[in-house]
Amino acid sequence: MSHADQLRLRLLGIRPVDTLAGWIGPLLVALYAGFLRFWNLGRPDTLIFDETYYVKQAWSLLQFGVEHKVLPELADPDATPKVDEIWASGNPTVFGTVADFVVHPPVGKWVIAIGEHLGGVENAWSWRIGVAVLGTLSVLMLARAARRMFGSTALGVLAGLLLTLDGQHFVLSRTGLLDMSVMFFALVAFCALLIDRDASRERLARVVGGWRDAGMHFDDRRMRYGPWLGLRPWRFVAAVSLGLCIGTKWSGLYFLAVFGLMTVFWDMGARRTAGVHRWRTAAILRDGPQAALTMVGVALLTYVASWVGWFRSDTGWGRQWAAEHPVDGVAALVPDGLRSLWKYHVDMWNFHIGLTSHHDYMSNPWSWMLQARPTSFYYEGPSKGQQGCLVDQCSKAITDLGNPAIWWAATLALPVLLFCWALRRDWRAGAILAGLAAGYLPWFMYQERTIFTFYSVAFVPWVVLAVVFAAALIMGPPSASWRRRQWGLMLVTAYALVVVAVFVFFWPVYTAQVIPQDQWSWRMWFRSWI
Repeated sequence: MSHADQLRLRLLGIRPVDTLAGWIGPLLVALYAGFLRFWNLGRPDTLIFDETYYVKQAWSLLQFGVEHKVLPELADPDATPKVDEIWASGNPTVFGTVADFVVHPPVGKWVIAIGEHLGGVENAWSWRIGVAVLGTLSVLMLARAARRMFGSTALGVLAGLLLTLDGQHFVLSRTGLLDMSVMFFALVAFCALLIDRDASRERLARVVGGWRDAGMHFDDRRMRYGPWLGLRPWRFVAAVSLGLCIGTKWSGLYFLAVFGLMTVFWDMGARRTAGVHRWRTAAILRDGPQAALTMVGVALLTYVASWVGWFRSDTGWGRQWAAEHPVDGVAALVPDGLRSLWKYHVDMWNFHIGLTSHHDYMSNPWSWMLQARPTSFYYEGPSKGQQGCLVDQCSKAITDLGNPAIWWAATLALPVLLFCWALRRDWRAGAILAGLAAGYLPWFMYQERTIFTFYSVAFVPWVVLAVVFAAALIMGPPSASWRRRQWGLMLVTAYALVVVAVFVFFWPVYTAQVIPQDQWSWRMWFRSWI
């Protein structure tokens, strides 16, 4: 075996060779996920929870390029149902010409708007189809990412299946909100960086291995820093996706920061394994500047570009602020559009940090991993003879509850991940913890804010990967004994069946099925779930 092949094996490990099965398995589980998510997507056929904001803002983007307020004469604040009735009629005159102050960037609303463009505003499925597509695609991407990380198609399919059957991912995939877009674009970036990791290590193994095959010793001066790894197109893809993630909600900034550091640390580890003497310095000086320029620069440009509708409008909120507040000196060199956008962002920031109003379903991030306070998106209590109710009192609910069998298992897996990352230097554990840290830890800085458990859907792919990591440990490596592998497979299969059973049990409260109220109560295991 050549030095290049030996180094490639050390840098990349054993890769799966079942190319056909590696696509068929993830595609099948994605098709299953799509079937579940698109089935009766338009039910209930009314705006639920915060759809009342984002669905209308999305339609306004289609009409004007920016968000406009609802006409005051049609939007009596004491008659919200009337407004929703007008909205459901598909009448575009529901919008006036007055700009609306909105506190989230436009990308996620454009995802919703695409469906509305296809199906109009009178069809509930139209404002949900965009996020349903993203939810389905994310299952395929996670299955492929897990296959790449664990070198196993079976574990990749397991990851896709767990994401398919997570209640929170399922509910958010069928609701016209922004958080599925945050999760999707963060996951795209993660997958792109995984591909970049493998591609850059392939090149490093080829170049350094070639040097060794040519007779170069490790003390040669070229081994002080190693080779430059060239342009990194997958980092560019990741940066664009992170720009879109931030362009949906600002919480995407944390994914940019954490993933940017993660990819540089991966380069450090690669150079160290390859025998580069000054691997830290090399990664910082040769890989770091390109990573920073690509990741931060491209993400920033993508984010600013996402505001193109606001730049082109005359009626966007605060669009004329700079013209009304002229400046002198160096500040005058900044275009008025950018000055106005900066002021708008200051106003948005002040809104977010001051949002402390009470809400019945607000939750503390300490409870999120245990799903202790899920968000009720929709609830009706039809009586006998109404909506197919056959008993005295029924319930019809949509509760954004993560599958307990997944989230609770992931909580137990966290110490294992920390151990394997810190003491065994398992890069997979570190990558999973990076996704969890980026999507979860920042919320602990805002515990006084009005925040909800459904925000945690942004990091649910890494919750699933935490469970898959534990499953991989239980099954053992390919070199483990046959008995160990069989017992491990049996345990993981039994766990997967529990996940399926739990999902089926909660299906009625994920999909607004009319069930007797006592059966709804069976599914509210804790008082905090009501």
